[in-house]
Amino acid sequence: MCLINLLPPALRPWAVVLVLLAIAGVAAGGAWLAQDWRYGKVLAEQAGKVDRAALKRTEDALGALAAEQGKRAALERRLQDNDATHNKELSDAKKTQQLLSDRLATADVRLSVLLATGPLGGAGVSATASAGGVVHGATRAELDPAHAQRIIGITDAGDRGLIALRACQGYVREVSH
Repeated sequence: MCLINLLPPALRPWAVVLVLLAIAGVAAGGAWLAQDWRYGKVLAEQAGKVDRAALKRTEDALGALAAEQGKRAALERRLQDNDATHNKELSDAKKTQQLLSDRLATADVRLSVLLATGPLGGAGVSATASAGGVVHGATRAELDPAHAQRIIGITDAGDRGLIALRACQGYVREVSH
């Protein structure tokens, strides 16, 4: 006995259609599941490749960051060395200025200026020579100690400015390299 014979003849075509639709649905579901497995595997492989590429980029970026941090640390050390050199030069210039200022105050040293006398502007032979020797130097005049102190102050400011300029130029050279 056949299972289809149990159905009334009017429903038999519908039963065949229903069975065929069920078979087609099971086949489509199976195909869908097989495609899902296959594409899932492909997607997992692609995700692994993307993860490995991202990890490599991250490692490269961390390596570059470490190199840049090393360069920065080296630059900071060089700048600290330059700063120490600048401070030492400035300190030495201040000590030299103070020593000269002290020597001027005690009249140990006198500043003098060249006088422009005569038709040659003081560069010729002096008119008088002492009996102890022949001096052919220019005529000079000693400066008042207060004026000498002001001149020393002005030159000290200029010296400090030049030292600061050299320090700035050194800084720019270090940073630009």
